[in-house]
Amino acid sequence: MASDDISSSVRKWVKPEDLNAHGTLFGGQLLRWVDEEAAIYAVLQLGSARVVTKYLSEIEFVSTARQGDLLELRLAPTAFGRTSLTLRAEVVNMVTRRRILTLERLVFVTVDEQGRPSPHGFTDVTARRDRIPHEHVDEG
Repeated sequence: MASDDISSSVRKWVKPEDLNAHGTLFGGQLLRWVDEEAAIYAVLQLGSARVVTKYLSEIEFVSTARQGDLLELRLAPTAFGRTSLTLRAEVVNMVTRRRILTLERLVFVTVDEQGRPSPHGFTDVTARRDRIPHEHVDEG
């Protein structure tokens, strides 16, 4: 993923509670971070707090991280569907500069109150904040 293709990136610090029995980053923790950050990105792009993860492509861990390493999670949108947004994710170890994993496709879908796919009405990425969902804002 070229740096100019990145629409969002976040950094994580690998701490003791993130490690597996071998002293390296637990893959489940890394996937949690990726899914959470991608979901937040999808919520902001699709303008709805009702966004669910529909699909994650095959995952191949190509390297690892250890306690104290800094990771960068990079996200880039690849397609808008009528009810969905597809992203590509890459995680890079900022200390070793090695790629840890790539997910070619993460698909998020907007849903209605009954959990059925719901059209979102967007076709492009925005950096503006006008799509932040206001469903949970306290008006009082």
